[in-house]
Amino acid sequence: MAIHTAVRRADVPPEVRRNRRRRTLEGWLFALPLVFGIVAFQAAPIVVSMYTSFTSWDGFNSPRLVGGRNYVDLIANDPIFLQVVRNTIVFTVLGVPVTVVLALVLALLGNLKVPGTAFLRMAFFTPYVMNVVAIGFVWYYIFGPTNGLINQFLRTLHITGPAWLADSAWVIPAVVVVSAWQGVGYPMMILLAGLQGIPEEMYEAARIDGASAWSRLWRITLPLLTPQIFFVTISQFIASFQVFGLIYVLTKGGPGYSSSVYIFYLWQVAFQQGKFGYAAAMAWLIVALIAVLTWIQWKLQKKWVFYD
Repeated sequence: MAIHTAVRRADVPPEVRRNRRRRTLEGWLFALPLVFGIVAFQAAPIVVSMYTSFTSWDGFNSPRLVGGRNYVDLIANDPIFLQVVRNTIVFTVLGVPVTVVLALVLALLGNLKVPGTAFLRMAFFTPYVMNVVAIGFVWYYIFGPTNGLINQFLRTLHITGPAWLADSAWVIPAVVVVSAWQGVGYPMMILLAGLQGIPEEMYEAARIDGASAWSRLWRITLPLLTPQIFFVTISQFIASFQVFGLIYVLTKGGPGYSSSVYIFYLWQVAFQQGKFGYAAAMAWLIVALIAVLTWIQWKLQKKWVFYD
């Protein structure tokens, strides 16, 4: 095999080899800025954060190696961390299904061939590109305990509404409502694209066979939409572990730590308490958790996602 390869290389004219080397060099020169950016802004910080997770570092003094103590303290000795994990799980379990189902309903509405659907699509998508701080302030007044719009409406029905953002029992559901309202635009667009890719002939054949609208939804639309639903579910699952802005504006993690979620608590540990090694360990734990859960979801897709 080596002899044949050498013979083939010898048969290539020197000019051709020079042109190939020149094109290869040109390609690397064009790609060099991107490679440099990846190394400088992604690979290097990843290596630094991994090292930092095994140190005790306040951001000013030299890091001091502590081995795996940060990870042990997080899991075994930090009750706030465990509460934050529970809050994040509750937020994910409530938020992901609500967002995906709402996105599906809005996509179905946006796919209707009636006047005004273009405006509806724009209206549904607009909150996704709005400033999260502005959204947080608006919803902060909507959920106000006395003058908030929701409680004012409930008073007209002679119902005393809770102090939504100051009540530990209601704060996570309230944030889920805001998160779903703000983030539903992107998954709606993904599902809408999937709906528009379903051949109309399949619906026509089903109508001829006497299938009702509900039957067409369950037997045609949803099965053919499962790849998009799977993608949306994965992306919303990962995003639910990264929520920060809404928590910061609406609740600051309160009351107590009842609405403090993972990334918000990580920010508090790093930039308010100055425990960068501890925060880096938190970051790597969430990376490992998301990777494992995403892998499980990827394996389970074979049971319900249809690509044909």
